Amino acid sequence: MPEITVYGAPWCPDCKRSKQFLAEHRVEYRFVDIDEDAEGRHLVEELQGGGRTIPTIVFGPGDYLLEPSDEELAHRLGLSLRAERSFYDLAIVGGGPAGLAAAIYAAREGMDAIVVDRSALGGQSGVTERIDNYPGFPDGIRGAELAERFIAQARRYQVELLAAVSVTGIGAGEGDVRLELAGGQELAAHAALVATGSSYRRLGVPGEEDLIGAGVHFCATCDGPFYKGSEELLVIGGGNSALEEGLFLTQFAERVRLVQLAPELSASRLLQDKVRSHPQFTVHTNTAVLALEGKSRLERVRARDLGSGEEFTWTPAAAFVFIGLDPNTAFLRGSVELDERGFVSADGMFQTSTPGVFVAGDVRRGSTKQLGSAVGDGIAALLAVRRYLEDHHHVAPRA
Repeated sequence: MPEITVYGAPWCPDCKRSKQFLAEHRVEYRFVDIDEDAEGRHLVEELQGGGRTIPTIVFGPGDYLLEPSDEELAHRLGLSLRAERSFYDLAIVGGGPAGLAAAIYAAREGMDAIVVDRSALGGQSGVTERIDNYPGFPDGIRGAELAERFIAQARRYQVELLAAVSVTGIGAGEGDVRLELAGGQELAAHAALVATGSSYRRLGVPGEEDLIGAGVHFCATCDGPFYKGSEELLVIGGGNSALEEGLFLTQFAERVRLVQLAPELSASRLLQDKVRSHPQFTVHTNTAVLALEGKSRLERVRARDLGSGEEFTWTPAAAFVFIGLDPNTAFLRGSVELDERGFVSADGMFQTSTPGVFVAGDVRRGSTKQLGSAVGDGIAALLAVRRYLEDHHHVAPRA
């Protein structure tokens, strides 16, 4: 049995936040739904003298937190929330594949670097159930295991890694780059590399959060092959990505059901024609997904036709959500040039509009949003940073 137990309920947003925090940091825990488990509900009431504040996170006898913030939970897990120093050669914002690859190369080049991530190190790859398309792993690898390998390699080179700490602002000053951290600490560096990635937009319907990775996915290339031989797969979205990924999924399922909230598909006419004429596709427009249901994995999807009011219940092997990506760039607004969708604009040398600030990975405008290319992006950007440091700050690689 895991040592940590989270007492909560499926409808509780703070419970979901704490569960996500633990999962992102790859901390094992047991979840007890106090609406369904009388013994668990009694324990919560006993700890609180009759109260039912959730989540109640129990670490051992008499050792628990009530409705903790992510920062409180990080403290309890022993995560460091402060940088060791105030100045570095390079500050890397984002600890996913792009940021960690850059950090490893920075250390090998003799740069003094720190990686700061608002969540857990490893990025989206760390919470992906399985990765089958990363070179060098012919049998595939669990996302958490691959992330741990990235992290272990960075630690081997003694890169300072700071997780669960947000960067709230960034800007140039006196020839260097300055970063403001959520806890009030300020850092300065000769250069900064933004590798904060992007987040898949969520449907926001009941059941979605709990079933991510267990029948609810955001990458057909990554997870589609697990469903080879399925009778039906569901694709949610009507843009180019949704239709392209849906066409990719036809090799694994007898039928691909595509659902779009808007009255019309928004993909290119060529893709629309290809999908509508494809014998394996069933297309529903003007249709809203109401809920994703299942105990340990996706079992049913409920939806409604917004025109007729008719409700449907489907039983796909999996649902793939493609309703867009949001770049993690809110902290950059007003400091670095962003495109109309919020992605970071850069030149061919990964340099942003702010001197000394570079960008790599999914957050960069025009990136491919694939794990392998994110790693390559991080390395290429680091080499550009090295040239910048040699030219502007006389920081040369260690012999």
